[in-house]
Amino acid sequence: MALLRRNVYNRLVQKTFTKGEGNNMNDLLQKVSDLGVVPVVVLNDAKDAAPLAKALCEGGLPCAEVTFRTAAAEESIRIMATEHPEMLIGAGTVLTIDQVDRAVAAGAKFIVSPGFDPEIVDYCLSKDILVLPGCITPSEVAQAVKRGLEVVKFFPAEQFGGVNTIKALAAPYVNVKFMPTGGISAKNLRDYLGFKKIVACGGSWMVKGDLVEAGEFDKIKEMTAEAVALVKEIRG
Repeated sequence: MALLRRNVYNRLVQKTFTKGEGNNMNDLLQKVSDLGVVPVVVLNDAKDAAPLAKALCEGGLPCAEVTFRTAAAEESIRIMATEHPEMLIGAGTVLTIDQVDRAVAAGAKFIVSPGFDPEIVDYCLSKDILVLPGCITPSEVAQAVKRGLEVVKFFPAEQFGGVNTIKALAAPYVNVKFMPTGGISAKNLRDYLGFKKIVACGGSWMVKGDLVEAGEFDKIKEMTAEAVALVKEIRG
């Protein structure tokens, strides 16, 4: 069964990998890797979605992982995807299959879950949806590998040993890469992105809730641009 799931995943990845195709799994993962940072967004009011998306795009980071922690998440994804189709928008903190369906219908291109939920992962794979499940133990990474996943989330990163733990997990699982989230900021971004098995880092320091609620989108744009410049400096 595990081998079957892996083969299914590989076919899903490969079948749309044609020149000019922009939304297959490999392309999406490459976009995430190119950006280096994925803003993790919590929106309590959908009215903030459009100006926030504009600030992120103008700051040079056309990407957002909108968490399903609030009632405004679904509508916020829809607004961002409609008004800024150039953005790579994902849904985070996805805990149920219903949330997967709602997020994708609203315009999300990838799904992120805080932990490894086999039901959600298998469902996403069956629907050709890029999924990044949370993995913090060898057993969870092993389950991801059995399904053919090559990139997983590592959350909460700082609380579970940060980059040192990721290096330890990457040693036996040589083909797996990680997107750490949790406790990452401009202060420690260099530590994470300096390790080649980390494709990108999720972070909220440039999109903090108090800045969003205060309407300080110019400040968000400025901090986003600083994050983009830092990624370029780190990666050379």
